Amino acid sequence: MTTPIISPSILSADFTNLGADIQAVANADWIHVDIMDGHFVPNLSFGADITAAARRATTQPLDVHLMIDNPERWVDNYIKAGADHIIFHVEATDDPVSLARHIRAAGVQAGFSLRPGTPIEPYLPTLEFDLVLIMSVEPGFGGQKFMPDQLDKVRALRHEITTRGLATLIEIDGGISADTIAQAAEAGCDAFVAGSAIFTNGDPAAAVTNLRTLATL
Repeated sequence: MTTPIISPSILSADFTNLGADIQAVANADWIHVDIMDGHFVPNLSFGADITAAARRATTQPLDVHLMIDNPERWVDNYIKAGADHIIFHVEATDDPVSLARHIRAAGVQAGFSLRPGTPIEPYLPTLEFDLVLIMSVEPGFGGQKFMPDQLDKVRALRHEITTRGLATLIEIDGGISADTIAQAAEAGCDAFVAGSAIFTNGDPAAAVTNLRTLATL
């Protein structure tokens, strides 16, 4: 098994102290940036300016998750802001493959995500993406309860990726904590997004280390 990738979500960070909070998780593998437009999901977060600010605060890869309508219209803003990975929702675009090619042409890794109610099976034939992000909560708000039934998607993805010898990473986001990360890892996840489990901890760096350890067991 490869070393688990821990991606703290700055949605749970202190926005007035963002640089320091990012530096507090310097031992994390990626930094996860949740972008919400108040339309695709019923919450509004931040945009390309905060993404650029996060870029200035760290050399860690920025893992940008676009929970927005019409991602084709906005994706270049996040490429320019310094995203290393851009993940968009298949429900928000008519042509995910073309969008992924556009992202990759800019030298950025491309991934897709699905709401919990969206089946994975229609997307298994087109897995030539860098990442697939499985939502284990309804997207839009942090601190929700983990939905273990979403691990069936992870298992289906892992089988397809292994069978075809693909390098696609499986990422999971939603309710990941010390209580849930091991089962997500066992199902086949490579990367784990955690927000409140890290940033509401008295020692965020220790929380990152603990999550990585639990995902390795």
